Amino acid sequence: MSRDIQLKERWDVLVEKLSTQFADGDVLELDAIIYLVGIQELGQYHKKYKKDDKLDLMHISICRLLEPYGYYEFDYFDEEGWPHYIVKEELPTLKAGEQSVLMKEAIVNYFIEKKYIN
Repeated sequence: MSRDIQLKERWDVLVEKLSTQFADGDVLELDAIIYLVGIQELGQYHKKYKKDDKLDLMHISICRLLEPYGYYEFDYFDEEGWPHYIVKEELPTLKAGEQSVLMKEAIVNYFIEKKYIN
């Protein structure tokens, strides 16, 4: 099976599973899944987040998701428990579709690592 077909199948399974668990079956978009990863990484689940916090959560998520690709490295947790990363390598300039594929691949790999999907 080609890598692209396998990624699509795993992505579809992941979206369905997350949508059922967190959105009453409404299909979650890529940004919403990135946000969920940020909450998972922060570990503060039952908190109301302001708009700025939500952007920070998405930033945490992107750093964590792209860490295995060598773009970011975990640095430390601050006094409030928020993780901080350092940039190891600048992201290449990607077209929108390429960005989407990279993020979907990173998300799928993250949830495989967490044993949420196979």
